[in-house]
Amino acid sequence: MPVVTIRMASGRTLEQKRILAAEITAAITRTLGVDPEQVFVFFEEHDKENIAQAGRLFSES
Repeated sequence: MPVVTIRMASGRTLEQKRILAAEITAAITRTLGVDPEQVFVFFEEHDKENIAQAGRLFSES
């Protein structure tokens, strides 16, 4: 049972997440030979004010 967790800034559309989940599931199914029903994809979305890179908050970029 492969489990993938994607952590990202909030703001992506439902359609973008739908496509990404399908693409990731297809890659895992193809590579590992597992049934798509066994693949779980979790999206963890974070407000840009809660993410920093190089000492700067994304919300201030």
